[in-house]
Amino acid sequence: MEFTEGIYLINKPRGRSSFSIVAQVRRLSGIKKVGHAGTLDPEAEGLLIVMVGKDFTKKSDSYLKLDKSYEFEVKFGETSTTGDEQGEKLKVGGNKPTTDQIELALGDFFGEIEQMPPQYSAIKVNGVRAYKLARDGKVADIKARKVVIDDIVLLDYKYPFARFATDVSSGTYIRSLAEDIGKSLGTGAYCTQIVRTRIGDNHIEEAITLD
Repeated sequence: MEFTEGIYLINKPRGRSSFSIVAQVRRLSGIKKVGHAGTLDPEAEGLLIVMVGKDFTKKSDSYLKLDKSYEFEVKFGETSTTGDEQGEKLKVGGNKPTTDQIELALGDFFGEIEQMPPQYSAIKVNGVRAYKLARDGKVADIKARKVVIDDIVLLDYKYPFARFATDVSSGTYIRSLAEDIGKSLGTGAYCTQIVRTRIGDNHIEEAITLD
């Protein structure tokens, strides 16, 4: 498709960074001023809002603080140093939670909660991205933050995998949410898939692909 100045909803595939999507749109449009609102990790996929042109990149702040929706899959019984498939895995106990136990545990994750962002995240600590410190074997001094979980439901469960859907405030880390659910159940957990399906009133069904 042809890109002109404007705002585009793009379905980012797994394995690509948000920056690479912006760079591709810049090449396709021939317009230098291109940005996005709300980074998706390379291992995450789904809705990414891309602004093309100076008049539209100025509007990025109005999208950054919007509530978001995700569907995500977790694997119980293990933890990951990155909170996803890319990290080193460590097996945790043999506890196999039941469906009732999972749904009961989800009750602790409604409303405002304190969440610790992952060490492998884009948060800056003294001007350095936390994930860069983590790659160097250093522990970033990251503070817990308040986030809001408006809704979270169990979609499917067959041990060790469970699939959830959630509506959250801006700034919520799904990898951290998965880890916290695992901790509350007495078993490890990490994300095997994360799909962002909504940003504000913008839905993934409206998004285009670049491939």
